[in-house]
Amino acid sequence: MLPIHSAHFWKEKLKLTKHIEGGSFKEVYRSQLQIAKSALTAQHQGDRSASTSIYFLLEHGEFSAFHRIASDELWHFYDGSCLSIYEINPDGLLTKHFLGRDIEGGEQLQVVISAGCWFASRVEEPDSYSLCGCTVAPGFDYADFELANRKNLQQQFPQHSSLIEKLTR
Repeated sequence: MLPIHSAHFWKEKLKLTKHIEGGSFKEVYRSQLQIAKSALTAQHQGDRSASTSIYFLLEHGEFSAFHRIASDELWHFYDGSCLSIYEINPDGLLTKHFLGRDIEGGEQLQVVISAGCWFASRVEEPDSYSLCGCTVAPGFDYADFELANRKNLQQQFPQHSSLIEKLTR
């Protein structure tokens, strides 16, 4: 299925900027409702918005580097081609999710990444991109964000060393 518009169109119209993990993004929602740190997990470093949401665009040849956050993250597919999302849980189990609109081909319109799991993503179809949204609850805060150190992650999960090599900086 062909995308509706080009990656350049979406970057311009949505006013996306570079993201630290790779790709481009823009925050579009931050709940005014605050959750007190005392009601959150030990991994949350302070009070948090109940929910946050961003647009996220990744082009073929780019990748979103392995990282983890303290909250669950729900990914939503909007346009482009399938986004491969790699999730490593704390026990080392690797799951490859396919975020896209080809439901009969095994893709999903929404994917949940559990809090505390390492995850990275990339577009595998040449000359394409994936435009998606990410909703985080409790809301995202950079204090709860950890970008993976390649060597440390490879030592923790040697069975995924090759993938970690490709999807870390």
